[in-house]
Amino acid sequence: MPKTGQQLPLHLPLEVATARDDLVVTDANRQAVAYVDAWPEWPGSVTLLAGPVGSGKSHLADIWAARAGATFLEPVVGSSGDIPEGGNYVVEDVVRGSFSETWLFHLINAVRASRGSLLITSRRFPSAWGVVLPDLASRLKAAHLVELNEPDDPLLSGILVKLFSDRQLIVDADVVDYLVMRMERSIDSARKLVEQIDHLSLAEKRAVTKPLAGQALKLLGLKD
Repeated sequence: MPKTGQQLPLHLPLEVATARDDLVVTDANRQAVAYVDAWPEWPGSVTLLAGPVGSGKSHLADIWAARAGATFLEPVVGSSGDIPEGGNYVVEDVVRGSFSETWLFHLINAVRASRGSLLITSRRFPSAWGVVLPDLASRLKAAHLVELNEPDDPLLSGILVKLFSDRQLIVDADVVDYLVMRMERSIDSARKLVEQIDHLSLAEKRAVTKPLAGQALKLLGLKD
């Protein structure tokens, strides 16, 4: 039950902004962003975008897919699967054991034959995937590798400011700095934190201050 004087805010869905103009660029992602922006002048057909959880791989994949008219494909796990005839494609979150090596090999060949582009995202580079098919290993060694680093302080600050602005919340810089020093270092965590703060602000009819931010951190299991 809400406390006296509280209102129950409606949990209306807020669409995640994934357009190029919504991207915050800092040293943590500058090279990866520049590479995505350079398409179609890529050095080869296959690009591997690797980085830790919350580093922004999906956002960059969305931006590139919109620009290239690319189709998102789910990795095929079994021994076989339908292979597209060619074009531009994205395969996300590839990890060891999560895909058919034969399928990925034929997908790469189809993309190369059509002079298309394939963007693969993963937490780790292919050398850690345990690939045993020699032909696929050869194809992956020829792929262009792009690395995303863990979000740095300027990136997290910029993302928080953008997320607060999307919700029409006025937040002082010292509150943003307070959150950056205490939150988990991922873009997804920033979204969850801003959503929790927005909920508390509406429910308790309070401005976004350090005490309210600390309350949100505790509710999400983070230290104040």
